[in-house]
Amino acid sequence: MSAGSAGSGGVRAAGRGHAPGRWTPAAVVYLVLAVVGLVGTWTFNVVAIVERRDFLGEWFGSGPSVDSLGVDLAVVAVAAIVLMVVEGRRLRMRGLWLYVLLVPLVALAFAFPLFLSARERRLAGERAERASGTPPAAGASSSR
Repeated sequence: MSAGSAGSGGVRAAGRGHAPGRWTPAAVVYLVLAVVGLVGTWTFNVVAIVERRDFLGEWFGSGPSVDSLGVDLAVVAVAAIVLMVVEGRRLRMRGLWLYVLLVPLVALAFAFPLFLSARERRLAGERAERASGTPPAAGASSSR
């Protein structure tokens, strides 16, 4: 994982010759979903904080249906983190650690679509480089 900043959407490859990612329709949709995930989850988190609710106690102690949702979310979160690490390394995305850290600290509903938006921009930048005949930056992925 790269410890660099996420500048330019966190999608520049190592090396100087890489063009910045492009804002494709898919990248915009993922970014909108990230904002919806951030606002949606933190609206309820703030209410729980203001009301001094036992957030974890309510989440884990509210019966089998909520427990089922918790297990469901936990499995998806682990799968999303694995995908973010594998894809982020393959595409040499900078600031990858930030997306992983955002999952438990902010929300999976924010971090995963944000990562997908950055990934889409990175892939669009690679497609544009291939189409223009510009060789990819040293060590950058050229698959897809």
